[in-house]
Amino acid sequence: MSPFFAVRGCMAGMGAKMRGRQLRSITTRQILAILLGVLLCSGLLMGLAPRAAFAESNGDSTAQAEPVDISADGDAARMEGCAYAVADFYRAQVGSNRAFDDGYHGYSYQVDSPDLLVAINSGLGVVVYVPASWCAEFDIDLTREADQQTLKDFLIPLDAGQAQGNVRISADDPWYFTSEPSLTVEGVVFSFGQELREGRSYATIIGSNGEDVTDVVKPGNIDSCRLVPADEAHIAAEPTALESLGTFLSTMDYSPLWVTLKTTGVAIIFIFILGLAAAYFTMRISKRAQDIFDTIFTIPMVLPPTVCGFLLLMLLGRNTGFGQWFIDIGFPLIFSWQATVIAAVVVAFPLMYRSARGAFENLDPNMMDAARTLGWSNAKIFFRLMMPLAWSSIAAGTVLAFARALGEFGCTLFLAGNQIGITRTIPIAIYYEWMGGNQAATWFWTIVLLVFSFIVILFINLWSRHTTKYRERATVSKGQVARGRKARREAKTAQAVSQESGEVS
Repeated sequence: MSPFFAVRGCMAGMGAKMRGRQLRSITTRQILAILLGVLLCSGLLMGLAPRAAFAESNGDSTAQAEPVDISADGDAARMEGCAYAVADFYRAQVGSNRAFDDGYHGYSYQVDSPDLLVAINSGLGVVVYVPASWCAEFDIDLTREADQQTLKDFLIPLDAGQAQGNVRISADDPWYFTSEPSLTVEGVVFSFGQELREGRSYATIIGSNGEDVTDVVKPGNIDSCRLVPADEAHIAAEPTALESLGTFLSTMDYSPLWVTLKTTGVAIIFIFILGLAAAYFTMRISKRAQDIFDTIFTIPMVLPPTVCGFLLLMLLGRNTGFGQWFIDIGFPLIFSWQATVIAAVVVAFPLMYRSARGAFENLDPNMMDAARTLGWSNAKIFFRLMMPLAWSSIAAGTVLAFARALGEFGCTLFLAGNQIGITRTIPIAIYYEWMGGNQAATWFWTIVLLVFSFIVILFINLWSRHTTKYRERATVSKGQVARGRKARREAKTAQAVSQESGEVS
């Protein structure tokens, strides 16, 4: 080998060692600091996301004559040069197709007052009702294209801001404007300000002959608002990213975090004890019985969580004397906090059981027999011999079971339900926050679970590497001791031979 390549190889080896030392110098505290920074950055993005989405929603296909100043709350808007502004804007996603006490009046939406501007989004287009009093006060002529465009410029961005991912009204749809209490569009009657119940105002959609036309019209959302003089409108300023983050974190409901930690903390104690007991039990029975019990203990791992939840609900509910007895004594095992613990134990138990049994099976049976010949009891063998030797796999199984219990959703929802502050865990909160359109909270809890999962996997990897190094050092030490003994035996043999040779001579 040439000197150049020798020096190059030496430098490469030194560089690898330095990188290894740098990697080893990263402490757990630094890793947690990095994770906290990622969480805060994600929170900033969440604070910016609604603003970005809102800005994008303002870029509808319509060309706005003047920019619309939207309130940060999304319920008010003002336009430069316009005599009026919009206040108390509200979007209702759906209405009702049920009949009233005096008969069927069509598909109906309840509104706060008969004197509100109302816009109904339907398959026929957007029907806008402006009370005649406001048309007179603000000189609005609904036949003028400019006045129609002004109303569109107000309604489109406000509707998009409260759409929460649902269908929005668009400038590309047909638009119909009226100040009359009813308007007929293609044989469908849109009525406004209808007092169908005492003190309650409704907007309705019905066929010209009183028939149900929901299959034809496909009613969508309804928007309602008030028109006020421009100088009376209160437009809240957009908060900064840090202000948005601070408001979000201060108003966040953290009960799912505490419920989750309390549930998994209690559940992991039962999982640890039951998993070890089941693994030790299966090691002491016949092979045929082992197959049966192993299947029973493992089956929750392969069944869908909803199936586990249904079976537990049938077993622990009012259908059985066992479940009814717990309900009678005031300690119900369904739709309660203890139900979340039971669900977590059932779905995470197989991971602990399989890890412990695999660890026990890998132990040398000769050591167990030797311990028995020394008079050790089974309890002493278990705690003084089996547990220390199998602890690495048992610890990894415990952490995996904790992570599985942390992310449990289907079985918990089926058995415990969704009670805020009692049974709503983080996975359940993610589902219901997303269904409710609260994407910021959904992202927050998703990031929390990702951080927890990262920490769990990192712990398992660090623990495995630690135990591997420990075993390697133990193996090297045993090898050195064996080689030392062999060298001493050889030295003694050589000394004995030399002594015999001297005596013979």
